[in-house]
Amino acid sequence: MKNERKFSWGLAILLGTLSAFGPLSMDLYLPALPTMQAGLHTSATMAQLTITASVVGLGLGQVIIGPLSDRFGRRWPLLLGVLLFTICSALIAVQQNIAIIIAIRFLQGIGGSAGQVLSRSIARDLYSGKQLTRFMALLMAINGIFPIISPSIGSLILMATNWRGIFIVLTVIGALLILFSLLMLRESLPETRRSTQLWGAFRDMAFLMGDREFMTYVLAQGFAYSALFSYISGSSFVYERYYGVPVLVFSILYAVNGLGIVLGTNLVGRLSRRLSTKRIMHASLMGGVGAGLLLLANALTLDSLIVMIIGLVLMQICFAGVNTTATSLGMNGEAERAGGASAMLGLGSNVLGGVASPLVGMFGAQNAVPMVGMILASNILALGTYAIGMHGRMDD
Repeated sequence: MKNERKFSWGLAILLGTLSAFGPLSMDLYLPALPTMQAGLHTSATMAQLTITASVVGLGLGQVIIGPLSDRFGRRWPLLLGVLLFTICSALIAVQQNIAIIIAIRFLQGIGGSAGQVLSRSIARDLYSGKQLTRFMALLMAINGIFPIISPSIGSLILMATNWRGIFIVLTVIGALLILFSLLMLRESLPETRRSTQLWGAFRDMAFLMGDREFMTYVLAQGFAYSALFSYISGSSFVYERYYGVPVLVFSILYAVNGLGIVLGTNLVGRLSRRLSTKRIMHASLMGGVGAGLLLLANALTLDSLIVMIIGLVLMQICFAGVNTTATSLGMNGEAERAGGASAMLGLGSNVLGGVASPLVGMFGAQNAVPMVGMILASNILALGTYAIGMHGRMDD
């Protein structure tokens, strides 16, 4: 395996954590969204825009940081991004105005994007082919642990303090990641493999936008993220307000749903030894549509909390399959443009995912229909995009 000796479990855990700490800034304070809304005397839509701002920052930041890393290497752009994230977390903890918080969340997202885009780029620097698929599955399994534990941690923080305490915790996490990155992370992109000009790195991204197959992975993954963020932005309102579950119970249910991501990434790692990555992605997309149909049918008929939990676990399993395979397929052919390819994948995921959050809020939280309807619509778009883009290419 190419450069296998450079990887250890410690480094894999660090990369998995770095890829997760941007999204962690959403998962950790999800239980606090309703109390944040009340405390700042704002609307549900404005509260959910704090998620959207972060997601858009996560996407746009990758477009900047990815090409920069192709030109200047991975290590220092990563460290500067984590530093920006840490500073913004501290600033949010002391703000009183929701508009200012939304603006800082955007900058926080840009900082957090460094971990997402560069963990993928570092993996591509060192791995390829099915080995890359399996390593991506390992990273995303580590990544998937955080959505499981973070709402529970957020709920415990809320029992001791308020939503501001959550951002103090994020500040501490950012500081620790800076320390461990300084100690453990070495440069993975030699100078001989870097873009000779910064403009050339950005030009590579324009080239990628003209690649039909690559953009199919970007858009299909992006619509799958729309389904995920429909769940993320709507779940606390649906669980706590519609079903009336306590904050701590919500965090437990969110953790149960999050197990689907760990199960899905492990499943991809096993299936990749027997099936092509494209076929695993296709099956995952179809499964996502099936999960969405189950969720909508339940919301319109039985309205059972148990059935909804089962449907959301299935959705998360299928999302993990799409996310892992789309990332592997998109990155695998772009060794010389790994930063740009990672940035484009991140941009599609975060921008399309970010659009879904306020849409769920606009339709209200009187019941589960807006959330699950967006989940189904997003998964249908993901499957349709893949079917059109990959027509005749499934066996390539």
